[in-house]
Amino acid sequence: MDSKKQGKQTVSFSTPPVIISCASVAGPMEGNGPLGTKFDKVLPDSLDGEQTWEKTESKMLKDAVKMAVSQAQLTEQDIDFLLAGDLLNQITSSNYAARDLPIPFMGLYGACSTMAMGLAIGSMLVDGGFAARVVAAASSHHNTAERQYRFPTELGTQRPMSAQWTVTGAGASLLADKGFGVKITHATLGKTIDLGISDPNDMGAAMAPAVADTIICHFQDLGIGPEAYDLVITGDLGQIGKNITMDLVGRAGYSLALDKYSDCGLMIYDPSQDTHAGGSGCGCSAVVINGYIIKELLAGRLKKVLFIGSGALLSPTFNQQGESIPSIGHAVALEGPS
Repeated sequence: MDSKKQGKQTVSFSTPPVIISCASVAGPMEGNGPLGTKFDKVLPDSLDGEQTWEKTESKMLKDAVKMAVSQAQLTEQDIDFLLAGDLLNQITSSNYAARDLPIPFMGLYGACSTMAMGLAIGSMLVDGGFAARVVAAASSHHNTAERQYRFPTELGTQRPMSAQWTVTGAGASLLADKGFGVKITHATLGKTIDLGISDPNDMGAAMAPAVADTIICHFQDLGIGPEAYDLVITGDLGQIGKNITMDLVGRAGYSLALDKYSDCGLMIYDPSQDTHAGGSGCGCSAVVINGYIIKELLAGRLKKVLFIGSGALLSPTFNQQGESIPSIGHAVALEGPS
């Protein structure tokens, strides 16, 4: 059998899986942002009828999966595997959503890189012949994440300007072995990199080196450069992380032009919303990719996109013991229908 591995970290799909449908659920603040009209569902408030924020997050994820399946005119019984993850301990949002879905489930944790990781692993399952239909999904909620990783929102703690705003949202992509949609042609799986950043309010700086490393590896493995894509988009680096990534990738000889490089954390909010350095969280890239980017590819306004999910593998326990924040970046190459 011919190897599908190219270079050190990249996989090339001989029969590219197709995203035949996708769905996005966003919170009220996200709904008031620049992409608000692109999302399939916007919550009326942060609870959406539930008693806790954690239950709301699980509900968002479940709704996104159900909508993605329904939009493909399929039932949940038609899906071979569900790959999903979130930011909470024991990926509880995903586990509790999965218990209400009759789909074999594999929980993933890649912090905010989980959407990209799910697309990569799902594509391997489909291209490898192990599944015909796979749903990849991810979620986050501003209030659940703040309570777990930093401070309860009720404290009203002042946030430094380097801090990012965790997105309330969930997104799901339905991958299939055939059909009309956006193709996933390659995946580059990242290495865990830690350059000693320990401030949980400066996640962009912690994640940027890992993301830059994955971008550089993707280009080197395939013998291409940024010009191969209409858009290179990172998951949730925010302004600080984006600037560092541009610098690191530039030092390796690849120029990320401002008009062809963006970050989901900068696209989802307007500066007037005062999110400081931008958006973050698993839901950040999940809603931007599934609510906006895939639709742009389907409409032909974009042809090829390199999406790099960015994840800070932060443990509050280890962080309080003086440990730094290891980070990861996973990339998938998306191509619009020909």
